[in-house]
Amino acid sequence: MTAEPERPLRLDASREEALARATKLVAEAWGSFDRFRPEEPPLDERVRALLRAELPERAVPVHEALDDAARILDESIAQPRPRYFAFIGSSGLEIGTIADLLAHTYDINLAVDARAATEVEAQAVRWVGEFVGFPAGSGAFTSGGTISNVTALAAARERALPGSRTRGLGGERVAVYCSTEVHYSITRAVELLGIGSSNLRAVPIDGLHRMRPEALAEAIDRDLAGGVTPVAVVATAGTTLTGAVDPLADIASVCVERGVWLHVDGAYGLPAASVRPELFEGIDRADSCSIDAHKWLYVPKACSVVLVRQRADLVGAFGHEEGYLPHQRHELHAVDTTLEYSRPFRALKVWLAFRAHGAPQFRAAIRQNLHEAELLYSRAQMTEDFEVLEGPPQLSIVPIRHAPGSVRDVNAHNDALARAIQADGRVYLSSALIDGAVWLRPCFVNFRTTEQDVLALMDVARELGERLAGEASR
Repeated sequence: MTAEPERPLRLDASREEALARATKLVAEAWGSFDRFRPEEPPLDERVRALLRAELPERAVPVHEALDDAARILDESIAQPRPRYFAFIGSSGLEIGTIADLLAHTYDINLAVDARAATEVEAQAVRWVGEFVGFPAGSGAFTSGGTISNVTALAAARERALPGSRTRGLGGERVAVYCSTEVHYSITRAVELLGIGSSNLRAVPIDGLHRMRPEALAEAIDRDLAGGVTPVAVVATAGTTLTGAVDPLADIASVCVERGVWLHVDGAYGLPAASVRPELFEGIDRADSCSIDAHKWLYVPKACSVVLVRQRADLVGAFGHEEGYLPHQRHELHAVDTTLEYSRPFRALKVWLAFRAHGAPQFRAAIRQNLHEAELLYSRAQMTEDFEVLEGPPQLSIVPIRHAPGSVRDVNAHNDALARAIQADGRVYLSSALIDGAVWLRPCFVNFRTTEQDVLALMDVARELGERLAGEASR
């Protein structure tokens, strides 16, 4: 009997043993996320040695390699931990992790028709639209808010200037409108699409950091009178700085009256429409919106969704015919509606998460985060040594700053305090520059966070802040 040839890329243990080891490491990680960490551990010598290693020319046992990978991950900043309040993090929902394992195991490519997987993505798009109150005629799962926003604005550009995708913008005079606190991904999008960031009109905001619809109308009318073509208005449903939600209904009226595409960048905040629909009134009148499921739908990165009212708008921006991608049965493939070609099955984690937990559990988790934000705001507002912004938080971002009477330079003090908090490691947050002032900017988008974690944030900030103030006064 002829022996089977040795195939390459074999492990030194069975697949079942490797998977069992990996499962044990994942379970240990999940268990560690259920409680806060007293500090962020420094890199130990084993990890430092691994990071200095050259390209391996000799294999190591798979169990050793897996253990080393887990060690590196454990000594990294992990956003799923309950006291990670920096930026707008992910929670790494467990069922989402399992969905990623299954999707990557089958390694499905959603560039072309993948049968059931293609149908699941379409279904998940509809579910997300229903969850936030947007009438999604089509959409796609992308790698993040940047690609989702680029996709939507590409469709808007082609509708405003038919044929621009092929001939370019040339001497066209165009503009895109947004608030002064729009996310930088919009700037990147207009630069990539040839619109140019110099043609991004920053519309003034009100005292609550929301776009002013009357100023938007004036800016569009001024451009129309001057021969400029408005490509799109980008409203933000949850700004990164303060969590502000632009007045979508009024902005939609401005856009409808002038025939301008309205895109809502809801990467962070739009899931809250499922529990506070009044704050997002008008979302159903937008032409497109983006939602990062890896933010406030809790699933692991990377998972964003772009939704549009009409599928034809995506086809107009991306549809094509190539010999190596024949359109069998005259059906469109995902590459005719999306920017990416090779595209993993990101939709599975949202689909599986909704099935395993149900929409009510997601709404409950979002309500919990909103309550945590209100708790921090009320506690900080009641103290004499902390300041808060005007008005309660619109969503789950709560800028606060430590400002005891003994501190002369409050900005420098809070900048130093943010660094001290990160070095301390009991909680993790970042600072932000808001209206020219430095603020601590915690954000609550983690289903594991509790009221005790919120109060701990205040305690740590006060303790370290008082220490810094005392050292400065010596």
